[in-house]
Amino acid sequence: MKRVINTLRVPFHADKDLLKREHHNGLNHEHIRPPMINESWRVLRIQAEIVDGFENLRDLGPAVSVFGSARTKPDRIEYKTAEALGKKLAQAGLAVITGGGPGIMEAVNKGAYKHGAPSVGLNIELPFEQHPNPYQDINLENRYFFVRKLNFVKYSFAFVYFPGGFGTYDELFEVATLVQTGKIERFPLILVGSHFWNPFLDWMRTFMGGSGYVDATDPDLFRVVDTAEEAMKLVRQAAANSGVKLRAKGKPAK
Repeated sequence: MKRVINTLRVPFHADKDLLKREHHNGLNHEHIRPPMINESWRVLRIQAEIVDGFENLRDLGPAVSVFGSARTKPDRIEYKTAEALGKKLAQAGLAVITGGGPGIMEAVNKGAYKHGAPSVGLNIELPFEQHPNPYQDINLENRYFFVRKLNFVKYSFAFVYFPGGFGTYDELFEVATLVQTGKIERFPLILVGSHFWNPFLDWMRTFMGGSGYVDATDPDLFRVVDTAEEAMKLVRQAAANSGVKLRAKGKPAK
């Protein structure tokens, strides 16, 4: 059944179709809504996508999700740092999960690929920018952003964020809100690139904290670093706090 549902042709704007408001016909005051049969099948497609993620990732082992801009070029320091971090994570026996696209996502997957732990890409169907990078052991195609976010959070014990745009901030605040409200464990949110993230945290403390919109300690959820080594040190601390055993340094990958 799931296999049949997954083969149904769905356009790249599946999220847009799902969230489309009902139109009102001003002449006869009737609502124009999609046929219920279409909505029912959509629910089954969402269910199938969730099941697909659970089946493919349940044996992944401890993982770290890494986010960042799809527009980061290979000659940027952020790309090189992300690639180095991906390699360090995999060599420590940790799976890496990215959005599976270009830029920072490609760099992390490239660094992790063939270095002892799975390199995972949770791809999303978009009309621009997003295309799967070739450095993935597991490549999942998502139609819906909320299913993709579920898989990022469910299988990770730490989260790393490189500079990025709306998507990166969306993913950052998604996890931060879950931690703040106690919906998930207090996972570390590691921000790589002090030049990019420190002004953001200063703004948060001054305007959000200063106005009482967040607790004074909420900005402490974030830890800012500049190197792959610093990020890896925080990941190791998070692993110890979570009871995750890492591969010993210098031990060859299987």
